[in-house]
Amino acid sequence: MAEVLKERSELDPAYMWDLSTLYADDAAWEAALDALDEKIAKVAAFAGTLKDAATIRAYLDAEEEMELDLDDLFCYASLRRTEDTRAADAQKMFARAYGKYVDAVSATAFAEPEILSLSEEQLAALVEDPQLADYKFNLQKIVRRKPHTLTGAEEQLLARFGESFAAPGTIADNLMDADMVYDSCLDSQGNEVEVTDSAYILLQNSLDRTLRINSFRSLYKGYRQHINTFAATYSGNVKGVTTEASVRHYDSSREMMMSQDNVPVSVYDNLIETVRAHMDTMYRYVKLRKRLLKVDELHYYDLYAPLVEDDDTRYTYEEAQQMVLDAVAPLGEEYVENVKRAYRDKWIDVYPNKGKGGGAFSSGTYRSNPFIMTNYTGTLNDVSTIAHEMGHSQHTNLSNTNQPPQVAQYTIFVAEVASTVNEILLVSDLLSKTDDPKKRLSYLNQSLETFKGTVFRQTMFAEFERDAHAMAERGEPLDPQSLNELYAGLVKDYFGDELVMDDEVQYEWARIPHFYSNFYVYKYATSYCTAMAIAQAILEEGEPAAKRYLEFLSMGGSQWPLDELKHAGVDLTTPAPIDRALDRFAAIVEEAESLADQLGL
Repeated sequence: MAEVLKERSELDPAYMWDLSTLYADDAAWEAALDALDEKIAKVAAFAGTLKDAATIRAYLDAEEEMELDLDDLFCYASLRRTEDTRAADAQKMFARAYGKYVDAVSATAFAEPEILSLSEEQLAALVEDPQLADYKFNLQKIVRRKPHTLTGAEEQLLARFGESFAAPGTIADNLMDADMVYDSCLDSQGNEVEVTDSAYILLQNSLDRTLRINSFRSLYKGYRQHINTFAATYSGNVKGVTTEASVRHYDSSREMMMSQDNVPVSVYDNLIETVRAHMDTMYRYVKLRKRLLKVDELHYYDLYAPLVEDDDTRYTYEEAQQMVLDAVAPLGEEYVENVKRAYRDKWIDVYPNKGKGGGAFSSGTYRSNPFIMTNYTGTLNDVSTIAHEMGHSQHTNLSNTNQPPQVAQYTIFVAEVASTVNEILLVSDLLSKTDDPKKRLSYLNQSLETFKGTVFRQTMFAEFERDAHAMAERGEPLDPQSLNELYAGLVKDYFGDELVMDDEVQYEWARIPHFYSNFYVYKYATSYCTAMAIAQAILEEGEPAAKRYLEFLSMGGSQWPLDELKHAGVDLTTPAPIDRALDRFAAIVEEAESLADQLGL
């Protein structure tokens, strides 16, 4: 029987993050929030003066100081809200921080159009001016956006709509995390089990198929009941970004979002085409899963169940910490010590509690240490999550340590590489320590699950997102029926005929929060393929490959992401990294089939 969630006040503070590196308490946050107005006004006062290098340098310095304060304020409010999404005070803090963010964006909206109003000769001189050397790459980005930048007044008007454009995602988050309540369900023993978003994957990992079936039906009953609301929020989100793309003279919302990283849309389409070319291997894996679970029909609620029946091992959080340390040892002593510091200094909020945000993430600011939020329950997947989020946090830590604030923030395009390298190293370390067929099959299942979830599933999400935005750009409605049909068709394509299509599956798109971060999900898939190449190089070459990788982690956002990845040894402008990763997936499936034969499964 699943453990009943506790209130946050009932948990041991030793397993909660320490936010004092941001602010001592909420009162300190309040004081800093009030002080931000003066810095916003200081930045706004530069309007109409950005004509020479000295003034532009003074403006950029003032803007940087304001943004560092704003990042701290927003991060703290966001983390406090995550602790208990039901808490009204935290909700208000987040709303107020977001309001200040909109004020700041509006106050600085004049700057880019004003700089871009200068002549081509003046802009070229600014980029090379020694007074602006610290901002050279940022200025190059601004100049590149010239064809898509509106007038100062238009940019300010668009900025004022920022909170409205973000409202659909906020509404969907609140509905999922705080307002939706699901029917409790029964396990095979007749015990009543609470169903929540944060506990759902654990329930789907259960060996108890009755519990998996009932929790699946309970969860999607909730989404079905709210599907009209979710269709409206998602449609509003898509209309917002497609409208902005049109106003900025992009061919599509996808082109606009990808241009921020200087990544051509061909990289996106190449991912989908290459994954679809390897779909036979995914069907082979689905068939293997059906065989190992010994079910007459494979349903969606069978996709997360352990492949080995007696593999219900649970790991204490302390065991998980050591497992991650062992896994990252090939990255060197300094990296290992940084992970130990994360444990010691309470970067991590470990256990679930009532009202806590679902899933896991890494956050933080330039002036604070990173923070990790998890909902740890002791599964191998949870251990992998600790490794994953630690990868994010150490990427942030190395970037902030080695780069100035102007270029410390790495792009989302490369963000999932560090996390996934750690996951791959974890599985590799576990496999190296056992010849036991059952354990090996269990660990291989971890790799197979990651491939399924990160390459195939995220590419499926990417295809859904591409097609949904294209529908909107053609003037087609994004209503519940069209979105359900689009999603169900993709699930059928990606999982094949061995999977029984339960009616509930069509509603799953509504519970994917990343769809509100437009054209984000494909980066999980490209990052995993990149990480596979990097991890294999580290394990095969040792220190030279680890050195290249740590240099990549230390680059922050100082180069375009495709160039940073090339430094690490991966070229995503070709299909080769995707092909190699999927060939590795096929090899893992083959080994798993062989182990199943050995075990007589």
